[in-house]
Formats: sequence, C-alpha cells, structure tokens
Amino acid sequence: MKNIAMTFAAIALATASFTTLAATQVQSTPANSQAIGVISAQAGSNLSSLENKLAAKADANGASSYRIISASGDNRLYGTAELYK
Repeated sequence: MKNIAMTFAAIALATASFTTLAATQVQSTPANSQAIGVISAQAGSNLSSLENKLAAKADANGASSYRIISASGDNRLYGTAELYK
C-alpha cells in the first residue's frame, strides 16, 4: 500500500513539474525577458489548433513565453509568434 501511494505521489510531482516548464502565452512583451526568435505554424480552420501548434513549437525551442503576432487564413490558418526567454 505504501508503494502505491509513493508511486502516485511521484507521478503527481512529475506531472506538476512538466506543466511548469511549458511556455505560456502572453499579450505583451514580458518584463525582464529577451526575445529569442520567431516561429510560424499552420493549422486547420480552428484557432485553438493554431494556438496549440504555436505553443508546442515554443516549448520545443525552449521559450518560457510566447506572443502571437499574426494569424490569418480562410480554410487554413497561418500564424507567427515571438518567443521570449
């Protein structure tokens, strides 16, 4: 029983630490942050899918936050985001 409780505690802790490493979307340039690049992505016609793709690319590039600077399209959405660290 103790082993099961310890296993669940370890999983919960690991999950919590992974979520804190994810880049967060911001509306303006964060204070004390440096721009580290720009990324782009394309998705279907759903804005949420475009935001998810940009967030995943921001994480993959080691950004702590990102700001979407453009989004356009009709049947297919295209977007760009500036990355910050």
